[in-house]
Amino acid sequence: MSRYVDGLAVATCCFEAAAWHQSVRIQCSCGHFALHDAHGLWWLCRCRGWNDSFYMLRPRFYCTLCLASYRRKVRPKAIEADRDGKPTITLPMPPEDIWKKEVRRWR
Repeated sequence: MSRYVDGLAVATCCFEAAAWHQSVRIQCSCGHFALHDAHGLWWLCRCRGWNDSFYMLRPRFYCTLCLASYRRKVRPKAIEADRDGKPTITLPMPPEDIWKKEVRRWR
């Protein structure tokens, strides 16, 4: 369920970000970040049976730069929808019929 800031809806999960054509920004406390395509990230979550809310995805990601430097996994500081960023990481897209069925169910 989306939340509202200043009267605008803000995505709280991968599906909402994908439905609103936004990217997903995963940012580490070191400043490194990655922009994922929300459609592919939602499909990955659905195939693996993961909850696609941003809060529940935090334990599933870690910073590769911090892993190389400190030899330990550092979890992201923030996972949020990004309206302007172009995705740098693309995953396989969901089949069109499944995506349309989910969008119809969501509306």
